[in-house]
Amino acid sequence: MLLTVLSCLCSCLLLLLLSVSGGKLPEAEVNIEVLHRPFLCHRKSKYGDILLVHHQGYFENGTMFHDSRTEGDKQAVWFTLGIREVIKGWDKGLQDMCSGEKRKLTIPPALAYGKEGKGKIPPESTLTFVIEVLEIRNGPRSHESFQEMDLNDDWRLSKHEVKVYLRKEFERHGYAPNDTLHENMVEDIFAKEDENKDGFISSREFTYKHDEL
Repeated sequence: MLLTVLSCLCSCLLLLLLSVSGGKLPEAEVNIEVLHRPFLCHRKSKYGDILLVHHQGYFENGTMFHDSRTEGDKQAVWFTLGIREVIKGWDKGLQDMCSGEKRKLTIPPALAYGKEGKGKIPPESTLTFVIEVLEIRNGPRSHESFQEMDLNDDWRLSKHEVKVYLRKEFERHGYAPNDTLHENMVEDIFAKEDENKDGFISSREFTYKHDEL
């Protein structure tokens, strides 16, 4: 009887949560703890920037599973923030950081390696990372321009989406639209940037600079 009551109560709470959030469960969040922030901060990290970081990774029980300073080539890691080169928890948790800043990120499975796991990371693992940003550089492309072109938010650009963007840019600079020219530019862009020739430019392929974009 008690189990039945508890089950009904949990179901009611879930329905209430779904109704309040518009039918969706709340998105997972990264817990951020700032361990050190330099007194002077000349710029803060944003999507599209390239970061150089050292990091240590820990399981929920405190066991370390990786340390970039002592494992592999013992070198810090470069990556572009916000284009899914790293796990989602890093993309979320490393925004607005200063060079020299150190943070502790506690990342739920949905923003780490999820139900699949990876290598020594078991499925459904909550992970903690201590990450120090050593350097911030301008990325070859802005995350904002990719988002502007990515009309359906699928993290890849179709020829139609690139053509729409070129048309907008021509109009913004006072030029009349030219469909023939736009078509030729799109074909040239895809010939150079669609590395795997799947008919789309992925967020990773987009990081390589092209004059027309």
